[in-house]
Amino acid sequence: MVLTEKETTAIKDLQTQEQTCIEKYKRYSEQAKDPVLRDLFKTLSKKENNHLSSLKQVLLGSVPEVDCNDTDGRDYEPKATYGKMVETEEKQTDCFLATDCIGTEKLVSSEYNSNVFKFSDASLRKLLADIQIEEQNHAEMLYKYKTVNGMS
Repeated sequence: MVLTEKETTAIKDLQTQEQTCIEKYKRYSEQAKDPVLRDLFKTLSKKENNHLSSLKQVLLGSVPEVDCNDTDGRDYEPKATYGKMVETEEKQTDCFLATDCIGTEKLVSSEYNSNVFKFSDASLRKLLADIQIEEQNHAEMLYKYKTVNGMS
């Protein structure tokens, strides 16, 4: 598969978004007070790294297979760490980190949605659509974390 200049630029832009997410999740996993949130950030960093690897494969001329049946968001059931009526500095910090990451996931999902139509190859569009769904699932997981901890 040979990408056009426009397609190559779009993939490189998406790689930048993924690299930013990976770095953010790594940093936030160090800053999070709650071990549940730390683990979630580490998990999401790995998933973003998988997205980055997929995009690298595309630039090398191949499109990885996707299943398009991701259920991570639906199936995620975090355990509560914080009481719903308790407001501590740790809870406020973790709430900020989770909320910031939800905003990032919304932005990245939107980028995939906008870019998917720049590509003529159906398998590549399917890959980008699959990644977009996964980004939405990441936001859902973060939202569920906030909800169970009385942060939303």
